[in-house]
Amino acid sequence: MPSVLLLTCADLPHPEVETGLIAMALGELGIESTVLNWDDPALTDLPADLVVLRSTWDYTTALPRFLTTLEALRAPLLNSLPIVRWNCHKGYLLDLAAAGIPIVPTSIVKQGAAIQVPEFAGADSVVIKPASSAGARGVGKFEIGDPAALEHLQTWARTGDMLVQPFLPEILSGERSLIYIGGTYSHAVCKVPGAQDFRVQSEYGGVVNPHSPTPAEFEVAEAALAHTPGELLYARVDLVAGSNGPLVMELELIEPELFIAQFPDRAALFAGAVAQRLHRTA
Repeated sequence: MPSVLLLTCADLPHPEVETGLIAMALGELGIESTVLNWDDPALTDLPADLVVLRSTWDYTTALPRFLTTLEALRAPLLNSLPIVRWNCHKGYLLDLAAAGIPIVPTSIVKQGAAIQVPEFAGADSVVIKPASSAGARGVGKFEIGDPAALEHLQTWARTGDMLVQPFLPEILSGERSLIYIGGTYSHAVCKVPGAQDFRVQSEYGGVVNPHSPTPAEFEVAEAALAHTPGELLYARVDLVAGSNGPLVMELELIEPELFIAQFPDRAALFAGAVAQRLHRTA
């Protein structure tokens, strides 16, 4: 029986059922799966035909160790290590922009180089966040000229590069997430922030609703995916409305929530894509 390791983490910010649904769907295809924390010492010794990243949501707090752990794996990794390396720093947004893909305007402030907060034409506020982060860790929204913005930037830039973007009021109407499994569009959601916050994560009051992507959203999402450095088992493209069309906010290729809990039949699609990869590596 083929076997798959599904990697998660010990410190989950909220209950995570998605990985369990995937494990059940794999079992229905005759594929044995083990759910394991990515930093479990037993990881590199367990026999497996494939290793799949899932809810490794704390990896950015120990990024060098995370990458070293993945390098030591004996089985093929999905998504692959080159994709993980490219996607773990949000500087990839500048790669997308250089390829002509519309992104939320972005400025990178290098570690230890936070002298002033970048400004953007027409923006009243900026969003500041670590260039390597997951969820809303280290994210802050500040009005232009607020001394707290530079303080936040300098504090976090002591330990890593930072990302500064204009705050787009359109985010209040929702962030569109298009999910792809096995290289094919699967489903989409609109993540709406809570009434008192701009962040869309559930722990801040965000709500998830089904979404039907527009042709323009499909076009931007698929252009972004075409620019990734390798074949993808899964992907989530986060978009926000801009004045001239959709903009890429993030391209999640490492440990995205795929909202399979809201679309449970998609667990079978994910398991089928894994089975295809197992067949190719056999």
